[in-house]
Amino acid sequence: MDFPDPSHPHEDPREVLLEYLDFYRGVLREKATGLDDAALRMSRVPSGWTPIESIKHLVHVERRWLVWGFEGEDVGDPWADERDDRWFVAADEQLEALLDELDLGGRRTREIVMAHALTDIGAPSERWRGEPPPTLERVLLHLQQEYARHTGQLDNVRELIDGATGE
Repeated sequence: MDFPDPSHPHEDPREVLLEYLDFYRGVLREKATGLDDAALRMSRVPSGWTPIESIKHLVHVERRWLVWGFEGEDVGDPWADERDDRWFVAADEQLEALLDELDLGGRRTREIVMAHALTDIGAPSERWRGEPPPTLERVLLHLQQEYARHTGQLDNVRELIDGATGE
């Protein structure tokens, strides 16, 4: 998986932001694939999160910010990745299903983003807790930092597990 080339021009700045999100999703898939179930569910950090919890968290983060937040659509339980103030993955949830959800979410993100201008303002919803909704640009920049941070964390954890490192 190649990092997006900053010298590769895009006519549409939405495509730049989507390209980076696609890249991060691919890195997450790469980092999680190849780990057995025990490694996916074991924490190696003091805060206690596990690799599979990080994947599920990002599935829900993207859904919360774009589908529930920006579009104002009902997503059922937007906080289904959390229980008792921490990330949660049920014992019967499997990595491949979560990665498929991540990819499906990426396709939904692309549909939403390409249907709007970056300056479009999101729908009023409970997501914003009474505050004015942000623009699509701000939502996408927030998602960039979420993905970059959690991908870097997973990169470090994967190195602790088996020595595999990122770029």
